[in-house]
Amino acid sequence: MNKDKAKIKENESEKSNPEEEILFTSLRASNWDEFHGQKKVKESLKIALTAAKKRKESLEHILLYGPPGLGKTTLSHIIAKEMKANIRITSGPAIERAGDLASILTNLEKGDVLFIDEIHRLNKVVEETLYPAMEDYALDIIIGKGPSARTLRLDLPQFTIVGATTRIGLMSAPLRDRFGVVYRLSFYEPEDLEKIILEGAKKLKLSIDKDSVKEIAKRARGTPRIALKLLKRVRDFVEVKSDGKMTKELVRQALDMLEVDELGLDSSDIRYLKSLIQKHNGGPVGIETIASTISEDIGTIEEVIEPYLLQIGFLKKTTRGRVATKAAYDHLKIKYPHEEEDKKGKQQKLI
Repeated sequence: MNKDKAKIKENESEKSNPEEEILFTSLRASNWDEFHGQKKVKESLKIALTAAKKRKESLEHILLYGPPGLGKTTLSHIIAKEMKANIRITSGPAIERAGDLASILTNLEKGDVLFIDEIHRLNKVVEETLYPAMEDYALDIIIGKGPSARTLRLDLPQFTIVGATTRIGLMSAPLRDRFGVVYRLSFYEPEDLEKIILEGAKKLKLSIDKDSVKEIAKRARGTPRIALKLLKRVRDFVEVKSDGKMTKELVRQALDMLEVDELGLDSSDIRYLKSLIQKHNGGPVGIETIASTISEDIGTIEEVIEPYLLQIGFLKKTTRGRVATKAAYDHLKIKYPHEEEDKKGKQQKLI
């Protein structure tokens, strides 16, 4: 029994290993038929791709933004595949100097796709070097120093930059404006997540019923990456605890063990809400105070914990701080203390 628990604990680890990375990559959608959800973005991209292919031109530079795990990297691979082009992958923090960018751009061929993840984290000098490359397909290199320095302009082949960011507000306006097409990826509907989970189960050669698929989709926070991660964690649990066949009951047991509840809230979300309700009377309270109370980084709270709680209506942001809603109290089965105040407020509005 202890060996079983140890094995599951090992599988729960968030640290990715090469085998896990290869597996996750293999679960990615490789074409439009496998990519479910984001209907409007898909339709718009298909039109742009078809038009570019008819004109035999490179696609305009594309900016994809939205919460992590919604398919920005997957879309970039599909775009490259549809354009029958090579894809080069890098990230904002990885391009430290203008020379690094020059090395990448000069190795591109006509029609290639350059995917830059976390593009809002580009160095300012690198960003300014990128401007003429995006607009004029040219790279300005300064040769020499002092009075003898001169600028050499290198022509680049036509290529497409696909930028991805989780924080578009941190991008500078000049860089943002140089993208011809900007798409926002939104959270997925449960029906789309169910299709993604079924595709993943097929690739993993798993036997899974509809009820199990719905249970995982319900707890996936509207995010394909989380849905596939939960599918793999449930697979581990089922392989250890049963004969490998997934049932709704086994899925529930696995997800309960992983501390993922019916709405997809994990232990960090529950700890955040309980701290807000039990220690701060439901708010309003400042984020610095919450961060100190639960010993969590402010950035993690703002980027990981709060977005989903705001989306499902468990949290409100006010000028005075964070406030837990009645729905959060109900979910945690804690009596809502402000019910009378809310009733009085509604009556006064009616008057």
